[in-house]
Amino acid sequence: MRFTQIINVIAAGSLAGIAAAVPMGTRTLDVAKRGVALGSRATNAVVTNSAVAVKTINDSTGKSSGTDSYTMYTGDGSTQDGWPAKSDWLSFDELWKVNKASISESCSNNGWGADNSATETQDIYDAINEVAKESEVDHRLILAVVMQESKGCVRVPTTANSVSNPGLMQSYEGTGTCYGKSTCPKSEIVQMIRDGAVGTASGDGYATLINLAKSNTVAAYYKSARLYNSGINSLESSDNLSSSSGATSCYASDVANRLTGWVTAATKCTSS
Repeated sequence: MRFTQIINVIAAGSLAGIAAAVPMGTRTLDVAKRGVALGSRATNAVVTNSAVAVKTINDSTGKSSGTDSYTMYTGDGSTQDGWPAKSDWLSFDELWKVNKASISESCSNNGWGADNSATETQDIYDAINEVAKESEVDHRLILAVVMQESKGCVRVPTTANSVSNPGLMQSYEGTGTCYGKSTCPKSEIVQMIRDGAVGTASGDGYATLINLAKSNTVAAYYKSARLYNSGINSLESSDNLSSSSGATSCYASDVANRLTGWVTAATKCTSS
């Protein structure tokens, strides 16, 4: 979830709040781009960088097996700095397979209410693919962020101070949530995924942030994770995605590890 970055907010001349809780993914997000009003954000964003946009969804693209282990990544998200190449990512089907057991128990394990029904869990799978097609965001990245932010629990709480972060991707002032609900309709699950991947009227989603990363390589995805967590101005002073300045230092590294098979192994996260 998001942990609002006060420095970025002041620079943008906007109001913000701090939202942080464990074990959901903690993140920092500024409220607005410099000189851009909140209400002007698009809610139909797509990845426009053809080098990293995913035009065709294929659930079997990627590795068929991985290792549940954690590597602490530092640097700018490039393979030269040791980050995983996209060819190291598991396929969507394999990522789903290795995370499904955790998803099925995520609500009760975290004290968030009744566990997902089988239908609700399948609806997450379908919603990720649906929104990936709309946004051209790699569906594997969306799943990794869902696991980082909510562990896949459809009833994940909304965290809020002056900014609310609801839903499976703990979006910025999103409308999708099933917090406190005994059943979660597919329409609400799709909205939760859309809020995080496409964006909301108040906050950018991954489609916009991948574009803002300005990279034609796999680094675009890792940089977008940093921006989602820490704000669109968070890489102005450093390209180090694990910098702890106004951010959750291991967020981008966590996402990278999830894409290669990390589920329950002990983290090797260290603050920079």
